[in-house]
Parts: sequence; C-alpha cells; structure tokens
Amino acid sequence: MKAIAILFMVEVHTAAILPPEGISVGHPAAFVAAAFGGMAAPLFVTVSGWGMHRGAKKRFAEGLASRAWIDWVLPRVLVLTACQILVNILLATERGGRFEWHTPGVLTLLALAAIVAPIFARLRVENLIGLFTIFAITPLLVSDVNGADLSWFDRVDATGASEWFQRLLVNGTYPVLPWFALSTLGAILAESEENQRLRLGIIQMGGLTLLASIILSVRNGTAWALTEGDAVLTFFPASVFFVFITTMFVFIAHEVLLLNAQRGLLNLSFLEASGRLTLTIYVLHFAVLGLAASYMMGQPRLAVIPAFTITFAHTLAWIPLANLHQKHCANISLEALLRRLSN
Repeated sequence: MKAIAILFMVEVHTAAILPPEGISVGHPAAFVAAAFGGMAAPLFVTVSGWGMHRGAKKRFAEGLASRAWIDWVLPRVLVLTACQILVNILLATERGGRFEWHTPGVLTLLALAAIVAPIFARLRVENLIGLFTIFAITPLLVSDVNGADLSWFDRVDATGASEWFQRLLVNGTYPVLPWFALSTLGAILAESEENQRLRLGIIQMGGLTLLASIILSVRNGTAWALTEGDAVLTFFPASVFFVFITTMFVFIAHEVLLLNAQRGLLNLSFLEASGRLTLTIYVLHFAVLGLAASYMMGQPRLAVIPAFTITFAHTLAWIPLANLHQKHCANISLEALLRRLSN
C-alpha cells in the first residue's frame, strides 16, 4: 500500500505539470488520471498515519520515558517540515511550479500527525473511529472558512502568520480539518488488523455513502466529482463525501492486497522497495518535476500520447530505482536519516 500510494502521488503530480493538449475535464483519459489522483493523497496520508501509529504503539510497549518520546517526535516534525519547504522550493511558482516556499502541505500535515501520534496510540479503536468521524464532518462546520472560493495560487500563498495558520488548519491544500481524518484512519487500520468484520463494515458504510452521493448528484443536477468547484465530491477543499468515499476505497485496496498476499496470486515484492522510500521518492520526484516545469514555461502543451508516455514512464521509473537503491545504498535516504535521529 505504501508503494502504491507514492506511485499514485508521482503520477498525479506529473500529470499536473504535463497536462496534455486537448484533454477536457470530461474526457475518459482525464477521468482515469483524476481517479488515480483522487486516491493518491488519501492512500499516502493513511499509510503514513498507519506507520506512525504502529511506531508509537511499539514504543509504548517498550516503556519509553517522556524524553524518549521527544527524541521520536521532534526529528519527524523537523525533517517533515524541512522537506515540505524543500519541495516548495523545488516546484516554486516563479519557475513554472505550483507552490510558494512557505506553503503548508501534506508533509506539514504529517508533521502535526506525528505530534499527536503518541496520544492516539493510547486510544481504543472505538475512540479512534469517533475522532475520525469528527474530523471527517468538519467541512460542514468550517464551510465559511474552508476556502471553497480560493484559487489554487491563493490556496498556496499566505499574507502574514494568521493566514498561514488558516492554510495549515482549514483552507490550504491539505489542512488539518478534515485531512486528520485520513491520518486517524491509518491508526484505525493498524488497530483492525485482526478484525476483518470491522474493516468490512467500514467498506459497507462507504458504499452506502457512495450511493447517496450519486443520488444527490443526480437529483440536484450537480457534478458528482471535481477537483474543485460545484460538485458533491471535491478535493480542494475536501468534502465530507470525499473523505468517506476515499476511506472505502482505501479499505478495499487493503483487502485486495491482503487477499493477494494470503493466496499468493501475484508476486508484488518488486514494489516493496518503493514502499520503504515514500518520503525520499516524494521529495526527489519534485526535483524532477521542478526541472520539467521550468523547461515547459512558455512551451506549448504536449500531445496526448507523449504526455501520457512521459507521465507513466516517470511513475514506473521509481520502481527499479528504489530496488537499486535498496540493494546498493539502503542507508542513504530520508527514512534512514529519521531512524538515526530517532535512536
């Protein structure tokens, strides 16, 4: 799941930098790309929350003192925040990119999730489900300030500290409300590893939500899903329906991969190295995309076939690169740096 999550992220970011000429929102190719993109961040945030929850649970089992918790949390906050700033610089708006250097994003979201991970690790799964539900419905509670009317470049910019914290908490690209729901979902997934009934129940609830969203879309004559704008499912800002429906697909992906592992249907071991390097790949692929964005400034869009070829070639290239890395220099990565700083 970690490998699939990071590869989906690479695909959707590449497609955003190299959109093909003549592809409208309603084009089937656009729908396929958006489907991958819509699941990329929910998967990425969920598996990151899963990893932090398991790590925190392990440290509680080892009986670590408060100082040891600081040694575990602080490196994650510092490294993730530094990586967010680096990503923003690599894909800066002035060079054809998408971010201002100070933009809060998915990595600052995960930095905040690391801070609360020791608290969430002490909660029962019922409490985690309650927290998930609260976070998931917050778009209804903060609708006046969730930035539905913001353009992309408004969303990634902030004038002053107050606006920056608004971007971090409620109306940035990946604000705490409601994206903490997906981080909490990772903790629920970790706690339900022996409880398939719970996992299937969550999938069923997601299915009912999916059906309700389609009915609402048809009855109101509203688009079912758009990245942003007037639709039942929106990514910017993340709507309540978006959170619950992507939750269903995350759990479906888990069940499919679990079934595959139990029955040995497909050997997916070639993906494991990519899953061990999610943070490293996340940062490095933005270095590649930063060069691409700078080159494409003032250039016409690529035709459909070249754009799709480059997008998927760039996505798949990280699989053999990750395998080569794990074979020859496994100790040189951001993940390895985090392990050294945490010990």
